[in-house]
Amino acid sequence: MKKITIWICSLAASLTWTCAQANEFPSKLLRLVVPFPAGGTADVLPRILSEKLRTRFPAGVIVENKPGAGGNIGAEFVARSEPDGHTLLVSPPGPIAINRSLYAKLTYDASQWVPVTVLAAVPNVLAVSNRLPVKNVAELIAYLKAHPGTVSYASQGNGSTSHLTANLFQSLTGTQMVHVPYKGTAPALTDLAGGQVDVFFDNLGSASSLYKAGRIRILAVADSKRASIVKEVPTFAEVGFSDMQAVTWFAVVAPPGTPAAVVTKLNNALVDILKQPEVQQRFAEQGAEAVGNTSEQMAQFVRGEAARWAKVIKDANVTVD
Repeated sequence: MKKITIWICSLAASLTWTCAQANEFPSKLLRLVVPFPAGGTADVLPRILSEKLRTRFPAGVIVENKPGAGGNIGAEFVARSEPDGHTLLVSPPGPIAINRSLYAKLTYDASQWVPVTVLAAVPNVLAVSNRLPVKNVAELIAYLKAHPGTVSYASQGNGSTSHLTANLFQSLTGTQMVHVPYKGTAPALTDLAGGQVDVFFDNLGSASSLYKAGRIRILAVADSKRASIVKEVPTFAEVGFSDMQAVTWFAVVAPPGTPAAVVTKLNNALVDILKQPEVQQRFAEQGAEAVGNTSEQMAQFVRGEAARWAKVIKDANVTVD
């Protein structure tokens, strides 16, 4: 009986502390940690949000870039932060749904993230250097088969969606390219435009400006429908590869143990902002479609994505090189 009484008292104290923590939120600076370098869509979207969040967080909002190790450095930082809702990870799929299947050992448990919401989804596109003598997907496949192992492809890093999308493409087309991992989108795009690397399965938001400037070519969109900002570019399904589907999404997660009441407040604030026409327009300019789902919906979505990319990793024998 004494043990039960102690347990009940401990539980009551814990619930009291959690409620007090939720009532005090927000009480300090909000830190949005981006586990990739500045310059790409992963960095631009949270900066758009931060401008709107400042009205709801009197102590201020900052976006911090903590890149490295496929997003794992920033993810570890957030996972070890105090679970009070003031430090959040804003990231593409890697540290949230992919790295758990790619890395033999992680310093954080990705299954323990507390989902807040999916911010946006952006289709991946097949972009190539102007120096590569191909104008469409069929010509690229023919060129790759005629020159196996000589064409290079960039990625934002090992385990990134660009890395896995390239492996999915190679698996579906029976081709072979050489992987050149970069530390983020911006340096990979710079080298693609400069001809130092040949192919990049980048997200549309980052690649569109160079494409419109004529500095790179986009041959196909890896989505079920054409993208509104590049309507002239066909989908992979239109050129005979309906299984070539790869959409980069960007989501917000909190450290393990973050109280549900705090997550609800965060979700409400973010979803309200994502409904604003101005924000949706600015996202659209990045090739991104605003989402803003519930924490529960995000959790279900991430489980599906984790399983899907785990299969790609296994089937294509993707390794961290």
